[in-house]
Amino acid sequence: MPDLCTTFKFSTAGLPVSARAQAVRDLHHRERPLLPAGGEPIEPLEPLPNLPVHVAVTKRTLPGLAIVSGTFGGLRHGIRPCKAVANGADDLLIGVNVRGCSTALQRDREQLLGDGDGIIATRGETGLSLVRPTPARFLGCRMSLKAVAALVGRLDDVPMSLVPHGTEALSLLITYACTIADDLPLATPELQRLAVSHMHDLVAATISAASGRRAVAEGRGIAAARLRAIMTDINANLADGDLSVAEVAQRQHVTPRYVHKLFEMEGLTFSSFVLGQRLARAHRTLSDPRFADRTIGSVAFDVGFGDLSYFNRTFRRHYEATPGEIRQSAVKLDRTRR
Repeated sequence: MPDLCTTFKFSTAGLPVSARAQAVRDLHHRERPLLPAGGEPIEPLEPLPNLPVHVAVTKRTLPGLAIVSGTFGGLRHGIRPCKAVANGADDLLIGVNVRGCSTALQRDREQLLGDGDGIIATRGETGLSLVRPTPARFLGCRMSLKAVAALVGRLDDVPMSLVPHGTEALSLLITYACTIADDLPLATPELQRLAVSHMHDLVAATISAASGRRAVAEGRGIAAARLRAIMTDINANLADGDLSVAEVAQRQHVTPRYVHKLFEMEGLTFSSFVLGQRLARAHRTLSDPRFADRTIGSVAFDVGFGDLSYFNRTFRRHYEATPGEIRQSAVKLDRTRR
């Protein structure tokens, strides 16, 4: 794990039921040795009486950003007050109830969170509590208040504010934050700084949408998140042989020209990306011995190719091997491993 970028994972799935409550109470102690200097561990978790405890959590820590995602159930998640953490006065907190039911409490205010609802807050003098009696999937981000204030104006103390599900900026933030948490390598300091900067842009846009403020500028973070959402949409619909930029643009509530522009910024085109993803999915299927009984034609059609001859030519040009050769190699390798 690099000094400035760490990943911490924990799950109660492999623990005896009787040991889970104490394990989650000790979670912040388990994480602390892995954190970079000045990093804060996962906020304390307290099991709720007479309820089963469930935790499956991943935390990604970058310079100036922490993203926690997973599922909590049977727990009270206590966000400590600003005086209880080293840099708490400069913490901005974003919590999203991705799926399930949660209750957020701060001072005398209580907010029920349904699917897709989010909250934005600073720690304040009393902290913040998130109660999840039954398993709920969530996403939480912690970052510098000053960095975001530079994009939206002064933010001294932000009381708990609801961001309703369906808010476009929040949806983009969820898409991009989940990508960082799950699969972006971010192997260099430059990429880490870029990802953090993108998150600042997205949070600024979310605050602006929730409060009626006007952000100074959208920045590249919005574009990066939109492109990630478009790519996810494409991969979910590869089997549609008639998949078009107009169709994707309509689902993403943008214009076809804007979709083309986003791909151009990355040195790509819409059609080349779709073709590459179709070929990659076909290659994965042909390389998996479990699907050795499927015809090459069915594999091609399932990933959106309508012309088998075109698929064979394109596949061979891309991988310097025919679909049949890729399948034969996979089958031979599987036999040697048995």
